[in-house]
Amino acid sequence: MMIVGPVTPGQVAFFIGFVSVLAAWIYAEFLEYKKNAIPSKTHSDLSLVELNETVKEGDRAVLLEGGGLQSVSPRARSSSVSSHIFRFLLMEESFLIEYRLTLRAMCEFGALLAYFYICDRTNLFGDSKKSFNRDLFLFLYFLLIIVSAITSFKVHHDKSPFSGKSILYLNRHQTEEWKGWMQVLFLMYHYFAATEIYNAIRLFIAAYVWMTGFGNFSYYYVRKDFSLARFAQMMWRLNFLVLFCCVVLNNSYMLYYICPMHTLFTLMVYGVLGILNKYNEIGSVIAGKIVACFLVVILVWEIPGVFEFVWSPFTFLLGYTDPDPSKKKFSRLHEWHFRSGLDRYIWIIGMIYAYYHPTVERWMEKLEETEVKLRIAIKTAVATVALTVGYLWFEHIYKLDKLTYNKYHPYTSWIPITVYICLRNLTQQFRSYSLTLFAWLGKVTLETYISQIHIWLRSGLPDGQPKLLLCLIPNYPLLNFMLTTSIYIAISYRLFVLTNTLKVAFVPSKDNKLLAQNIIAGIVISGILYTLSFIFLQVPQLLV
Repeated sequence: MMIVGPVTPGQVAFFIGFVSVLAAWIYAEFLEYKKNAIPSKTHSDLSLVELNETVKEGDRAVLLEGGGLQSVSPRARSSSVSSHIFRFLLMEESFLIEYRLTLRAMCEFGALLAYFYICDRTNLFGDSKKSFNRDLFLFLYFLLIIVSAITSFKVHHDKSPFSGKSILYLNRHQTEEWKGWMQVLFLMYHYFAATEIYNAIRLFIAAYVWMTGFGNFSYYYVRKDFSLARFAQMMWRLNFLVLFCCVVLNNSYMLYYICPMHTLFTLMVYGVLGILNKYNEIGSVIAGKIVACFLVVILVWEIPGVFEFVWSPFTFLLGYTDPDPSKKKFSRLHEWHFRSGLDRYIWIIGMIYAYYHPTVERWMEKLEETEVKLRIAIKTAVATVALTVGYLWFEHIYKLDKLTYNKYHPYTSWIPITVYICLRNLTQQFRSYSLTLFAWLGKVTLETYISQIHIWLRSGLPDGQPKLLLCLIPNYPLLNFMLTTSIYIAISYRLFVLTNTLKVAFVPSKDNKLLAQNIIAGIVISGILYTLSFIFLQVPQLLV
């Protein structure tokens, strides 16, 4: 097995940490087995079911990015982080048994990252070229829709948190389904190199960013939870997996551009609502904040030279150089400027829609109570206007060539998004339906986005774009597609579960002191591992 690229200190540090945790987990499993072999001996190990039963209601709230949460052991909260580290280093039996499930989750997470490395950085598995066949592309997508409609069609009867009635305007099931069907097309676009739907993919990404503004504004405006714990949990959800991918695969953060984009716009929503948050109930204050957002975006992205001035100090984090020789002419911040600039306004539109969400629900409530003929007339008028606007956008904007479309996209992406929202929520029956298969896929969009680059596609080198397909069954492209897709989806879901499981273990929701200790401990442990990795990498050179 040949390894592509040099071994980095980060990879060595990860290997040292993984081997240490793996050894501790194996020993913990042995101790648990030995304990269970004696029926009369009781044990205090908590199962995942027990953890789930103790989840507090405040921990259940998640944004559109979603994710199940688990609770932490009260004993874990009472002990200091330093004592945990020493107990781990001493392999204390009671500690290992108590945290056996956390160690297992860490080992599984590390093993999956190792699989990422094997698939993308070694020649153990082959690769193949992408090819696009429109007939096959459409066949697979519509087949998935048909299967989803047959097996996962569901009618929801949830009540509106504002009116208490079954309005369900832009409900969670609907937005998850929306993310799901877009994500399938987004992934198929990459797998089959379906460049002819480039403009649609740009629109889908804008819709994701719209949901970031909509979901975060809804949460912070309603819950008023600007706590450090909530902020840390959101940052963990967005960046935990991608951080380890950058370390293990020696990639730049900007290779996974969706992550820094969502992080930026999440931070901006958090900042906008967090500043002077006690005045958020005043409409004029919210209006002023929205206007301020537009002014900041105009200043940074529209005025030449300002973007470089603002972001150049963060080049170490947001800089990216494509290994492709034809892309060498671009600056390190070009990718960040291009990606963030395309969707610079749509997150603000999402915030506006979230602010008026209760008002629209009240309008819908009144509409559903009106006389039948008037109700049908109004809905018909709304549908007619939406379809007309959508058609005009499609004819005059969407059909433009790639480069020209990109120039109009930041100012027009809200149009098809609004059209979709109007049509999807036109009737009470329509907005209560969802295809739960797509909704399930919508919950793991972050993991499927990151994983595709390494275990479904292949780049083969640090910071490389995934221009090849992972090939496990040579000469059988459809069988290979079936196998690699099955593995890829399964691993993506496991990474989703593990990210949330480890979030509960290391990001407490109600204890800022413990959270600060965990952050400091993480920095110290990382520093020690990196120091050891530098030493190990220097040893072969000293022996020469």
